[in-house]
Amino acid sequence: MTKKSDHIPTPKSHQHSENKEASLRLVAWETTRNCNLSCTHCRASATKGPYTGELDTKASFRLLDQIAELGKPIIILTGGEPLLRPDIFKIAGYGTDKGLKMVMAPNGTLITENFARQMADSGIKRISVSLDGSTKESHDKFRGVEGAFEWALNGIKLASDAGIEFQINTTITKTNLDQIPKIQELAIKLGAVAHHIFLLVPTGRGKYIMDQEITAEEYEHTLNWFYDQRGNTPLQLKATCAPHYYRILRQRAKKEGKTVTFKTHGLDAVTRGCLGGTGFCFISHRGIVQPCGFLQLNCGDIKDTSFADIWKNSKTFLSLRNFSNLKGKCGKCEYKRVCGGCRARAYEATGDFLAEEPLCNYQPA
Repeated sequence: MTKKSDHIPTPKSHQHSENKEASLRLVAWETTRNCNLSCTHCRASATKGPYTGELDTKASFRLLDQIAELGKPIIILTGGEPLLRPDIFKIAGYGTDKGLKMVMAPNGTLITENFARQMADSGIKRISVSLDGSTKESHDKFRGVEGAFEWALNGIKLASDAGIEFQINTTITKTNLDQIPKIQELAIKLGAVAHHIFLLVPTGRGKYIMDQEITAEEYEHTLNWFYDQRGNTPLQLKATCAPHYYRILRQRAKKEGKTVTFKTHGLDAVTRGCLGGTGFCFISHRGIVQPCGFLQLNCGDIKDTSFADIWKNSKTFLSLRNFSNLKGKCGKCEYKRVCGGCRARAYEATGDFLAEEPLCNYQPA
């Protein structure tokens, strides 16, 4: 579904309501698509490579140079499995030296004492490891490899022993919906600093488990439960690919007579639901820039165009930054600036990334 690059200038008459200078806060970079697992929900359908066209070390350094021109965003070194890339610690160290905050998203199974030490030495500030079940049976089934759960727990311990903080990520489907509280308890027990939940986006292999996607009602209930955990857990909590949470947060706060501020609600008060193209973007293993990993729209190729130029001038990014472009009930919704709906779900359902979010039962006032 990838289209040709949209990197063409936008007519000046269309730019008055677009935020061309959107602040880049977060970049997820698929450093490799090679992977040692076969997860049922994988957006990239990643498997054992090799994959052709991956950016080499020199091109990787050049990319980090270009990103640094725009500021000091957080760089998520992801995959596939980033630890399968031989030069991953050179890349991490180079980014650190450029003043970028480097984090990594390994699956945990390949972390050794040596790798953990190299993570720390190269300046990796945090890793995220996914646990999609509270037991080895449920997690291993989700990840497609027996032993993945125990290996991940061992990798987490080794990273923690090396002084690297870690967070637990969980993709929510019907198969593990009832385990989310137990996964959160496990995260606390392991010493995680955060728990990030992801609502399934049906791309890649995720298309083949669409029957496991939770309903709009379950979605709403889950995010309300997640809100209730605030103040009741030592974990930093974040809902990702779940933009409705930022509507729910404000609805709940209003009922409680509270104003949503950084002081009362932390980072949740100063971020929004869908960040694709507004504060966040994704870079594929081949150097294609996308709004996010799930929204497979070619916004430019860093081998042909500078990253800064793509970020500032991509027609798709400019369109996403103009919230008046949203269609259907998303366009009418009073929460569109803090929610925005999942643009990837809209695209997968309709072929239009500006269409209304298909998994939302809220009716705008």
